[in-house]
This record gives sequence, C-alpha cells and structure tokens, in this order.
Amino acid sequence: MTRSYLGYVSSQTTDSVPLMSYGVATGGSSSSITVSGVNYTLLTFTSSGTLTVSQAGLFDILAVGGGGAGGLRTTISGGGAAGGAGGGGGAVQQTTMYLSANATVTVGAKGAAVTVGNTDGNRGTASRVDNFAAGGGGGGGAGAETANIAAGSGGGSIVDTGGNPPTLIPYNANNGGLGKATGTAEGAAGGGGGSTGVGGDYVGASGNRQGGAGGTGTDVSTFIGGSALYHGAGGGGSSISSTGGTAGNSTGGNGGSSAGAGSSATATNYGCGGGGGNVTTSGAGADGVVYVRFRV
Repeated sequence: MTRSYLGYVSSQTTDSVPLMSYGVATGGSSSSITVSGVNYTLLTFTSSGTLTVSQAGLFDILAVGGGGAGGLRTTISGGGAAGGAGGGGGAVQQTTMYLSANATVTVGAKGAAVTVGNTDGNRGTASRVDNFAAGGGGGGGAGAETANIAAGSGGGSIVDTGGNPPTLIPYNANNGGLGKATGTAEGAAGGGGGSTGVGGDYVGASGNRQGGAGGTGTDVSTFIGGSALYHGAGGGGSSISSTGGTAGNSTGGNGGSSAGAGSSATATNYGCGGGGGNVTTSGAGADGVVYVRFRV
C-alpha cells in the first residue's frame, strides 16, 4: 500500500483506509442512551472490573475519582475552634481513546468518615481506565485551634502515577474555602473544593459563623444523557456556633451544626465529598464511577 492511510488516496492507488470508528465492548452495567441525537451503548462501572473489548476502536470515557471525607473537630473549651472542613469532590475527567484489547477499570474509593476528634478527613482515591485517571478528592481539615487562624479545608484532587513510593501530582484541583476561629467555640470551617469550583469560605460574624458551602461538581448529563446530574461536588464545612455549610449542587454531604455530625454524600452522588463534623463524626465521601460509551 502506498500513501493511503487515514483515508488519503494518492495518485498511484485508489484504495484507502476508512477513518477510525468506534469499537464494541462489554462490562459494568449496560444501557442504551441517546445524546444530541446520537445513539450509544453506555457501560457504567460502579466497582472495579474489566472492559472486555470485542471489536477494536474508539471509546469515550468519563471517570470520576472518589470523594474525600470531611474533617472532624472536637470543641476545646476556652480556645478557638473552627469546626471540621468539608471533603473535596473527586476530579471528573473525559477522554476518547483507542482500545484494541481488554482494559482494566479501577473505580476510586471514597474517603471514610472520621470518628477521632481533631483529625483531618480521609482522601478519596483515583479512578482509572488503564493509564487514564481522575484523581480523588482531598480530605477536609480538622480546623484551627488558635484564635484568628484560618481552618484547613478539603478540596482538589490528585493522581497517583504509580511507583514506590507513588508520585502524587495535582490534577484539576480546586481549593477548599477558608474557615475561622475566634474566641471560645465560635468558629466555622470552609467547604471542600469541587470538580468545577472552589469551596466557599465561612460566612457571618462572631457567634453566628456558618460553615462554607461545598464547591460545585460537574454535570455529566452531556455525556450520559438525561437531566442534570452532578458528580464530584465538595462537602460543606461545619460550624460550632451556627449552621453547617451545604454541599455543592446539594449533592455531597452537609457540614454539621453546633455539636452535630457531618452528613455523608449519597452513594449515587458519585465522587462527592462528605461534610465536616463537630465532636462526633464527619461525613464520608462517595465512591467514584467510570462511564464508557461507544456509538451504535
């Protein structure tokens, strides 16, 4: 064959190779969808598994890392305390890749809730299809002990590139919001960063400081069809003297109020962060998800 690749036809030949088309595969949970008038088969992985390729070709992939857990603050009598910050939402990453053989799919795990006081939240882990990855959300900070010091916040995401020890690199990270502690048990923490927006700062004055809202997530309906559906939103920060912050897009965990626990992200709100907690427990994040689609 002469210069006939990618559909180019030379003056010496009339044969050509058609442009690369979509492949066919199985794995996860299969459904039929239509997006912008185009029909696809959608494979949804909510747990790790294998993408079994029966016909080589292109595949659209959207991966969501596991959401981080909120931090937990134990109120200290006589000292400043800013509550537990919200957990960060996992990154949401999209690509189209050519696959000619089976691929390993790893679904990122959520950050587990924290039950030991003054402890940062647990980080979520990355979701992957072979070497393509979406990082897990950061864990929320435990809050500040000293008056007028900003509390730590969750947010952002990382990718573990492998190796021993693993190399961690920033990946589409959005910071968490700021919290503040002033006086005795009057503080509030920031919200966790989401996949498309930073976490909100605390709001309000001394004695009535509210936790920051979680950062916004990603609407995945443009990939999977249907109505708006957000993944990777941040959790809300807690408040010791007032109300906790709400989760980004109302899909993650809310921050605890006064001596209350942070709430966990609902399992189907994939990649969302958990709410910061006070005294008892923080909220857990939600596991990630991997979507694979191909045209039919």
